[in-house]
Amino acid sequence: MFSAKEFLRSEVTPALGCTEPGAVALAVARARQEIGDESVRFVEVTVSGSIYKNGIAVSIPGTQGLKGNVIAAALSSVCGNAEYGLEVLKDCSREAVQQAQKYIDQGKIKVLPDMNKNGVYVKAVVTTDQHVSECVIEGSHTNIVQVALDGKSRYELQGISEKNKSDVKNISDQIKTMAYRDLARLINDIDEEDIEYVMEGVRMNMEIAMLGLDPTRKTGLGVGKTVMKLAGDDNDFRTLGDRIKAISAAASDARMSGAALPVMSSAGSGNHGITAILPVATVGKYYQKTREEIARAIVLSHLSTSFIKSRMGRLSPVCGCSVAAGAGAAAGIAYLLSQDICKAEKAMAILVSNLVGMICDGAKDTCALKVGTGAYEAYCAAMMVLEGHELDGPQGVVDETIEKTVENAAAINVEGMKNVDRIIINFISNRYKEEVSAKNAVS
Repeated sequence: MFSAKEFLRSEVTPALGCTEPGAVALAVARARQEIGDESVRFVEVTVSGSIYKNGIAVSIPGTQGLKGNVIAAALSSVCGNAEYGLEVLKDCSREAVQQAQKYIDQGKIKVLPDMNKNGVYVKAVVTTDQHVSECVIEGSHTNIVQVALDGKSRYELQGISEKNKSDVKNISDQIKTMAYRDLARLINDIDEEDIEYVMEGVRMNMEIAMLGLDPTRKTGLGVGKTVMKLAGDDNDFRTLGDRIKAISAAASDARMSGAALPVMSSAGSGNHGITAILPVATVGKYYQKTREEIARAIVLSHLSTSFIKSRMGRLSPVCGCSVAAGAGAAAGIAYLLSQDICKAEKAMAILVSNLVGMICDGAKDTCALKVGTGAYEAYCAAMMVLEGHELDGPQGVVDETIEKTVENAAAINVEGMKNVDRIIINFISNRYKEEVSAKNAVS
């Protein structure tokens, strides 16, 4: 059994930009590390359908709006640093972007989907005149499972990534077999160091939310700014749900548009982290809860998010930001205001029953809409339970226990929607090919 501290350091980590192109960049950087300073001749990256879908249209931080897995791979081959984990591209510069664009224009970078691979899977092969190096990430976004140079394993040289591989996989596997109440007990084990770490996540995610709310800057679709404008007076209780939606959506607005600010992720996703953290923190501030109370509730939100993701899969056809992290936030808010795990479970069930069918059509500007929806509905689900409005027995996807409810939702996700990704990827990839052809024709 893992500790609360081990859980937080594995499942709740800083990430710069979308984690799917982040995983692409990390794999390329780790492969590139084996070769050293040799000039890159070719980079080929094979990814799962989910990685391909989630990375093809999202902005990459530090690139002035350039989008997609291809630019992430190219940029990482120039300036990526695997030691930074999911902040692999934080040393990005204008010169690096220019060089990366040259690589792309020269046809040196290729990213291909493998529809036979599910969840998180990235294989990066970097070729120079002298060497061929490869890195494989699988299972989670930082889980490096293979590094080779010229066909010879360099597994022992993974360093921190090898630690991530072991810790993240074991914790995720354990969560998948645990009862919810057993997992939730970890909130009683957090110490002052954990509280500091959790509250740093609040600070980090609130900072990018404020960027998304800045009226002088254009960030994504502007969901957060629009909702905030409609929310009204800060002291009006009726607007709290709208403010939760605005703040959460604004953070996603900024993140999806390539803001060069990290977020604290949850279960491998930055948008999950936004949804899991900011609604709970906002409610805690409104009700003047203590720092420790807020931190403990946020830990429960993270635990609940990972509980669902462990069963649905790291990446899936269902929007984890709204369903998994939304359920996590619902649990966190309900617990924060009641100190009752039973109410947290009931809030999770209501949220899941509401949003279980929301699909993921890739990472992009409109993710802010879904983050905002998940955040708002999390607040509503928690308040319904606290007002005494509960589901009267099993109905629909909701079963007798939270474990069975999540299993039902996971079955819809894994079995019922197994062709959804293929359909989405088909029209996304066709659109991408048409855009590239049009660009080449013009140039």
